[in-house]
Amino acid sequence: MITKKYLDSLTYEIIGSAIEVHKAMGRGLLESVYQQCLKEELIHRKINFLTEMKVPVVYKGKMLDIEFRCDLFVEGCVVVELKCVQELIPVHEAQLLTYMKLLRCPKGILINFNCHNIFKDGQKTLVNEYFSALPVQ
Repeated sequence: MITKKYLDSLTYEIIGSAIEVHKAMGRGLLESVYQQCLKEELIHRKINFLTEMKVPVVYKGKMLDIEFRCDLFVEGCVVVELKCVQELIPVHEAQLLTYMKLLRCPKGILINFNCHNIFKDGQKTLVNEYFSALPVQ
């Protein structure tokens, strides 16, 4: 069973992985480079994930042909969206929240590799109503 404690621990590992990639690669590269490096780091830490996963959109029982793809879907419970932009803007959060809702995922992490410090200004963690319903332990 997924708990808030488990998600917090997993979030810590994901952000730690991003920090490790950022330390090794620096800033200023394309998002695709960071994505490949982060995948390697998650594999090294034995964390399961899907990459470029198609996000299903169902309306009134009908699957719609919308090409949403999340960068990483970690352990079936955390959506990770990667960016390499000057600054995160509201549409980036909206994208993450959309994926979280469509996947019924309780937690999401937005990571911007074009920053000085991932921990301080390069990541934002979001939760939704699915997170609120989870047990603490």
